[in-house]
Amino acid sequence: MAMNIERIEHGVVTDDEENRTAVPTHPMKSSSLKSLITKWWLLLLNAALLAVGTIGGPLLLRLYFLHGGSRRWIPGLLQTGGFPILLVPIGILYVRQGSPRNGKFFASPKLLLCGVFIGLLTGIDSFMYSLGLSYLPVSTSSLLLSTQLVFTAVFALIIVRHKFTPYSANAVVLMTLGSILLGISKSGDRPAGVTNAQYWLGFIVTLGAAALLGFMLPITEVSYTKVGKALTYSSVLQFQFVAALSATLFCTIGMLINKDFSAMPREASKYELGTAKYYLVLLASAIVWQLLFIGNMGLIFCSSSLTSGVVNATLLPVTEIAAVIVYHEKFNGQKGMSLALCIWGFASYFYGSYNYRGTKKQQLGKGTEEVTK
Repeated sequence: MAMNIERIEHGVVTDDEENRTAVPTHPMKSSSLKSLITKWWLLLLNAALLAVGTIGGPLLLRLYFLHGGSRRWIPGLLQTGGFPILLVPIGILYVRQGSPRNGKFFASPKLLLCGVFIGLLTGIDSFMYSLGLSYLPVSTSSLLLSTQLVFTAVFALIIVRHKFTPYSANAVVLMTLGSILLGISKSGDRPAGVTNAQYWLGFIVTLGAAALLGFMLPITEVSYTKVGKALTYSSVLQFQFVAALSATLFCTIGMLINKDFSAMPREASKYELGTAKYYLVLLASAIVWQLLFIGNMGLIFCSSSLTSGVVNATLLPVTEIAAVIVYHEKFNGQKGMSLALCIWGFASYFYGSYNYRGTKKQQLGKGTEEVTK
């Protein structure tokens, strides 16, 4: 399963791969170096896209709610509705590849079917997140959503057999304590006009959204490693296109049932920033959120679901600071302590995962030396 990714990362190949790489020629070394550089550029590009989406997405959605927006399905749709922009990079890759008549360019039906399943889960997750954000400050919502690293660790252990180390356990405890601390400090954190019941509803559904996201990341990694043929970046983009389309259709059905489409013109006319800015906020949100999903899927392709979770957690303090600066949100001592616990948990998880990888590489190196002798 995801062990294919691990073997490649640690320099371990199958018998077929050994046969294909048995001739140590200089052109092959040059090709490997070029491939490595390309992978790192893709990794950095997707990390940048993820950063823009992670920081800008919540701020734009909160802007919608703060100035008169009250619908929950609309923000849910915005998180995936920007999927048509994926046609641009897909088209560019298609043209650059010439005329891919051998079918290698197109994603396998199995991968696209997995994309439909992931998309439905994404639609549910998007609605839960937008519902929570309508009752919570961005800073609180971001802290709660950061617990997805905990759920990613647990589900990665169960689904893709990522080793659960003492560092991972430490991270789970610390980030759980951070969430509990946020719940205790709700009285000084609750936005004006939000009742105690609404705050707790937002609190719980945001944690639920984090859990669902933590489940989706390893499932996505499984999908990548079970496609039945070599996975390319164009396949990843097609996978994301199908997933986002499925999520958008799911949220569209929710909007139809809730009669949100007919309510949008009335909501726009009463929006505090004006009708034009109402639609501008919606458009910008759709684009920025799509960048987040592209970055997430790209990082899993270039590395693993673990790396994607780590980068998401790294961006937590930046999102916190941005929310405090832009919306002047309260940042009391308890919220600061919760942030410190989450960062501590992230650092523990990060150190443990890469320490494990370093140890495994050393063991692989020793094994190779013994075989050589």
